[in-house]
Amino acid sequence: MRRILPALLLAALPAAAQERPVMVPTRDVAVTYRVTAGQGQGHELRMAWLVAERKLRVDAEGAPGWSVIDQAAKRMLVVMDQQRAVLEVPANTGPGGLSLPTEPPASARFAKDGSATVAGLRCTVWRYEDGDKRGETCLTADGVMLRSSGGQRDGQGGSRTGAVEATKVAYGPQDPARFQAPPGYRSMQLPPGLTLPGVSPPR
Repeated sequence: MRRILPALLLAALPAAAQERPVMVPTRDVAVTYRVTAGQGQGHELRMAWLVAERKLRVDAEGAPGWSVIDQAAKRMLVVMDQQRAVLEVPANTGPGGLSLPTEPPASARFAKDGSATVAGLRCTVWRYEDGDKRGETCLTADGVMLRSSGGQRDGQGGSRTGAVEATKVAYGPQDPARFQAPPGYRSMQLPPGLTLPGVSPPR
């Protein structure tokens, strides 16, 4: 599940003088996606945004649990229901840490490339590139990602790719309890020097 997060959340903004897309939802929304390429292809992915608390919940089909990205606290919680445990991954802690999907690097380039209709909603297509990353995303005017695809060279002559497309979008208030660690779950910390496979920096 966590390996596909970078592909889903990766976006690049142009220089300050250029037009900047809204890439984070401005109101509460829950979106169901179908993974169309990369790890988890054919599976369902659900994302929900609690805008007031700046939190994103991710549920992936086949995963042992679910995740909450907390932008205000600068951390990600990985909730493992079977173990009744919560692993906290702080932001910016080295190779195993998490860079939160807030402001992408200014070095990136982003350009409009028309529009599309996905899941019954209109969105603007943006192409992006940042170093060895390339891709395309379709965003609504209020920041909901409806389709995204991208790739990154892996340094061994190959590339990692991923793509998702929205199948259902439901606007409406989200329950804050769904964005918190369940009561009674034990808390776990990432040991110093240990990396968390699949958690590479989403942008």
